[in-house]
Amino acid sequence: MPHLTSTEIAGRIEDLYGAPLADLEVHAQDQPPGMLSALLGMHDDLALAERSIDFHRDHLARLIHPERQIGRHEVSHLLDGSRRLAEAVAVRDVQAKSVAAVLQSLARAPAPAPSPPTPSPPLPAPALPAQSAAHSR
Repeated sequence: MPHLTSTEIAGRIEDLYGAPLADLEVHAQDQPPGMLSALLGMHDDLALAERSIDFHRDHLARLIHPERQIGRHEVSHLLDGSRRLAEAVAVRDVQAKSVAAVLQSLARAPAPAPSPPTPSPPLPAPALPAQSAAHSR
């Protein structure tokens, strides 16, 4: 399964529900919990993991800047930052895989087909004249 970003997931949710994500978030607030709120929550978790990856990657880049000395104190920060980055990547991967699997299992419901016009009941057959029992001569 390909790795999807929160932006790609947002696009898939919008395609599935036929509305922009912001509108869907407003709509979901007025509804009981369901698939839409679950998908939006998974998207939020994925986006948070991606922001966490960016933060920890930038923090590590600052710590290992070529002009910076790495001493005993910085080593513990490097190890902690590396651990946190690895955790964020793992969370992102799990969230992306889960929400992609759910979205793959769903399909946008087709618009309801207009119901065919109901045929009018058949007209009653014309009444036949009553035949007499006597034969005419």
